[in-house]
Amino acid sequence: MKRKIIIAIDGFSSTGKSTMAKTLARTIGYAYIDTGAMYRTVTLYALDHGMFDGESVDEAALEAALPNIVITLKAGAEGRTETYLNGENVEQEIRSMRVSDKVSIVAALGFVRRDMVRQQQAMGKRKGIVMDGRDIGTVVFPKAELKIFVTASAEVRAQRRFDELRGKGDTSVTFEEVLHNVTERDRIDTTREESPLRQAEDAIVLDNSFMTIPEQDQWLLEQYEKAAKSAKPAKKAK
Repeated sequence: MKRKIIIAIDGFSSTGKSTMAKTLARTIGYAYIDTGAMYRTVTLYALDHGMFDGESVDEAALEAALPNIVITLKAGAEGRTETYLNGENVEQEIRSMRVSDKVSIVAALGFVRRDMVRQQQAMGKRKGIVMDGRDIGTVVFPKAELKIFVTASAEVRAQRRFDELRGKGDTSVTFEEVLHNVTERDRIDTTREESPLRQAEDAIVLDNSFMTIPEQDQWLLEQYEKAAKSAKPAKKAK
């Protein structure tokens, strides 16, 4: 019998980790948690409430508003996860370049990360989840039974993001702008003081630069099968 485990998938932006995490969760019957969507939702709130001045955010105003930012993740059509902000579906808005340009700034704030981590850890108490983000295997669930770190070249990731935006009808952005966004987010994510993006020592690295989606899905499923079979039973509370 396979025991329920926590699967932590970390990695750089636009590596497709959310897509592979969703597919795995659907295949094995686990809950999927997109932590990036949570940070994007806080960023959207800050943008819509005039908290940004160029590249700076009004930290005092955002911290005061944080208790009023209610984020809900719901299962949508075809197994997709839809993100809601205070009861409103914002899944499309949080994927825009407007949010992408600012999300790393908000995600670097200690008070934001601490609040998001608290919520994420509560979601994983019963295990049986697939969670992706930047610090899942290092901060949120350092004892996760399976940790994956996903990477790909900046150019490949930018092309994927560019194609995704084009597919959604956004023709206003250039490839060069997307590449700049990807590399700048890498810089901010890996150098921030609060929970920087880094590979956990016991994470399995997946470079999917030249893999097809079916290939990476099969690879990830195989890693899950191995981890689930070798997982130790949880210790009973005394």
